Amino acid sequence: MSMKIMITGKNRKIALDIDEHLHDDRDYTLIKCAASKAALLDMSLSETPDVIIICAGDENADSVKVFDILRESVRLGAIEVIVVANEEDRKCFMANTKLDRLFFLSRPISLLALYKKLDDIEKTIRTKERELALTEFVNDRSPEEFSRKHILVVDDDPEQLMAIKENLREFYEVTVINGGKKIFKVLEKYKVDLILLDYMMPEMDGPEVLKRLRDRSEYDDIPVVFLTGMSDKEAVLKLIVELKPQGYVLKPSKKSELVAKIIEVLG
Repeated sequence: MSMKIMITGKNRKIALDIDEHLHDDRDYTLIKCAASKAALLDMSLSETPDVIIICAGDENADSVKVFDILRESVRLGAIEVIVVANEEDRKCFMANTKLDRLFFLSRPISLLALYKKLDDIEKTIRTKERELALTEFVNDRSPEEFSRKHILVVDDDPEQLMAIKENLREFYEVTVINGGKKIFKVLEKYKVDLILLDYMMPEMDGPEVLKRLRDRSEYDDIPVVFLTGMSDKEAVLKLIVELKPQGYVLKPSKKSELVAKIIEVLG
C-alpha cells in the first residue's frame, strides 16, 4: 500500500509545486487539505495520512497554532510532519508550535532532500509493519470481553474532540465529528452505543440534534450525554426534564468524569 501524504499550508504555490512533483515522481496517495483546524481534524481522522507537509508562508503565532490540532497524532507517532519554510517562518514555527516533533525543509526546496526524508519515513513504516506481521498471542479472556462499546462525540471544537478521543480510546471505539449536521450520516453507517453531544454549536446545536434523534424511531433509544459549560448548566437541566437525555458532563471534562458517566449509562 502506497504511503499517504497530506499537503496543506498557506503557501499555495509551493503546495501545488510539491503536489505536482510527487504526483509525477512517486507512487504516493496525495491529499490536499485547507490550513484550518476543522479541515485538518476531519482529514487526519478520515484519511489517516502517514506524512503531512505544511507549506508555510508569512506565518504568525495564530496561524502556527492551527497545526497544534495534530499534536496527539504526532506524539503517538501516527503522523510525521514536514514544514517547508524560509528562515523567518521556521523561527515563527519554532517559537509558537506545540508539536513535539517536526522536520524543516528550507526554501528554495531541495527535492532530493524531500525525497530522501520521505524514503526514510517509508522505510520506518515498512519496518514496523514487518515487526508486527508475525507475533504470537495466546488469549485466555472470554468472548464477551472483546466487545467494545462505540462512542460518538459531537462537538464544534477540534481540540475538544481530539482530547476526548484520546481520553476514551483506551476503553471504547470512538468516532468524532465536527458539528451536529453530520450526525445522521454517521448513524446510517455505524452502530453507536452512546452519543456525547456538545450543547452549544453553530448551525445545529445540541438540543436541536437531540430533538431530531428523538423524532426518529431508529435512533430514539441511543443514550445521549450533553457536554456543556457551567454557564449552560441550568438550560441543560431543563432539557433533561423535556427531552430526557441521560445526563451531562461539564467542560472541560476530565477522563475520569467521562468514563464514570459512560459506565453509569451503559454499565
